[in-house]
Amino acid sequence: MRSSAVATAAAAVLALEGAALLVFAVVELFGLGRGEAASLPTALALIVLTLIGAAALVAFALGTRRGRTWARSGGIVLQVLALALALASLTVQPVIWAFVLGVGIPALVGFVLLIAATRAGAGAERAAEPAGDDQET
Repeated sequence: MRSSAVATAAAAVLALEGAALLVFAVVELFGLGRGEAASLPTALALIVLTLIGAAALVAFALGTRRGRTWARSGGIVLQVLALALALASLTVQPVIWAFVLGVGIPALVGFVLLIAATRAGAGAERAAEPAGDDQET
């Protein structure tokens, strides 16, 4: 099944977010190597969870590109969580606008694209159904 342009765009946003998380995990790993961690187990847990999140985003990107509903659903959940994180960070003083915008804007764009991809996928499935399936004999 050929994916739509909106599904490809949504997959690109998910893949970029996954790459950003991977970069964040590498930065944290170097910080751990420099001895910047207050607690080794906590730092390792954060790095592992970040890598799991990056892997999930990449898997959702690949699935979204292939038109899989599980991938779009998982991507939407992660976009909502990212939006919640961006909005919650507004309560931290001083507000770190680079973080708020850097997390919030891609999450909002990804959310809108995933919803549009879901609607396009549902429309394509309806169009592919034979015309007589919904009529009684």
